[in-house]
Amino acid sequence: MTSQFRLGGDLTIDRLGFGAMRLLQGGPGRGPAPAGAVLRRAVELGVDHLDTAHFYRDQDGSVSANAVIREALSPYPGGLVIATKVGPVFGPGGPRQATAAELRPQVEANLESLGLDRLDLVYLRIGKSEPPHGQSLAERFEALAALREEGLIRHLGISNVDAAHLAEARAIAPVAAVQNHFHLAGRAETAVLDACTRAGIAFVPFFPLGGGRAALDDPGLAKVAGRHGATARQIALAWLLALSPVVLAIPGTGSVAHLEENLATRSVVLTEEDLADLA
Repeated sequence: MTSQFRLGGDLTIDRLGFGAMRLLQGGPGRGPAPAGAVLRRAVELGVDHLDTAHFYRDQDGSVSANAVIREALSPYPGGLVIATKVGPVFGPGGPRQATAAELRPQVEANLESLGLDRLDLVYLRIGKSEPPHGQSLAERFEALAALREEGLIRHLGISNVDAAHLAEARAIAPVAAVQNHFHLAGRAETAVLDACTRAGIAFVPFFPLGGGRAALDDPGLAKVAGRHGATARQIALAWLLALSPVVLAIPGTGSVAHLEENLATRSVVLTEEDLADLA
């Protein structure tokens, strides 16, 4: 199993990265200072792929993950790839989808909050909890493709999509990555993963550990973890990476201890017996 992936054909990154969604959340002791410590430790340990969004914030919405990333890591080390996403609009009436015209301000907000002139990877996030089957993303993806042509974006991605959305987007502009809900206990998007594998497109599961304890209670996980002297979290991540060479894992945390545990997954190599137990 190779440990690296060439994103968009020109950005070589480790397949185990870091997701910033929970960087500022998770209970007492979380905040900009400890979050900055987690980010700096991640880079020390070789993380070169950060996944974030301008709308990732602390519990009261006053501090953004992007601002913490900029404060902790700018000037950014060479080779660090920062991915972000646009699409959701949050307001008093709850979240809604941005129109095509609203995507430029969202891209510009990410550029400003991260302190960048160009974003390495921007995902168009559509729908809510599940892919909005039958809904076109063409107009919105065309708007992002135009920003890519302007030089504000290096590579484009799509998130929370089905196979039809992927085909629709690829007819407009190159798709470097797909970010969908996928983990050991939630495999509904296998068809999209298969399409990405065939095309050499990165498949990046969000909630790679299931987003909760229940997904880690699989009896197969405990069996394989015991065999390797590893934790259930490590085996769940190793399983994702073993599925396909295009899978990139981005587990997130606001804890240095959990970060180190997640990154220690690099030393776990699953056998055919292990994969059978997890099937």
